[in-house]
Amino acid sequence: MKIALIGATGFVGSAILNELADRKHEITAIARTPKDTANATWVAADIFNVDALADILKGHDAIINAYNPGWTNPNIYDDFLAGSKAIQEAAKKSGVKRFITIGGAGSLFVAPDLQAVDTPDFPKEIFPGANAARHYLNIIKEEKDLDWAFFSPAFEMHAGTKTGRTGKYRLGLENPVFNDEQRSILSVEDLAVVIADEIETPKHHQVRFTAGY
Repeated sequence: MKIALIGATGFVGSAILNELADRKHEITAIARTPKDTANATWVAADIFNVDALADILKGHDAIINAYNPGWTNPNIYDDFLAGSKAIQEAAKKSGVKRFITIGGAGSLFVAPDLQAVDTPDFPKEIFPGANAARHYLNIIKEEKDLDWAFFSPAFEMHAGTKTGRTGKYRLGLENPVFNDEQRSILSVEDLAVVIADEIETPKHHQVRFTAGY
């Protein structure tokens, strides 16, 4: 498959790139500052230039959006929302229907009508980014033209899981996937497996989904 990957140099994006390359997909790796590796065709792009980005995306079988303006960015809330909306618009203009976007875990429901981001113990340092991802989920839920899916990682991905790539996971939708120890864990390598599997065998259409061990 020919796949466009936005945010290919990031923590999540680079893991997805490696997994897709290992599966021999044809990848257009899109980043503000591209790398130069043999496993993808690298393209520099400003995501806020919607028309130019749409031209890059044309002709692909699917688009994966792993854009993140950086957890230490003081303007992460505004930048995440603006960037995500620009990428969504570019995807629509490109004519590519399949669109998978990586969001946050904070919007997962830990109780009826209670999202993780609203719980008292949610880390304050990542609240702005998590809140932006939560609000973008509400925006993309209104999207009717794209065959989109919004992926929420497990709670303990960025904490530094040591499992590496196992190729094993369990799927969920609105609620975290907990293991026997009531922990929501998934390595970034297995997140990449989830996304690659979803690209190859689509199961989620115009819904949010998640995964964990």
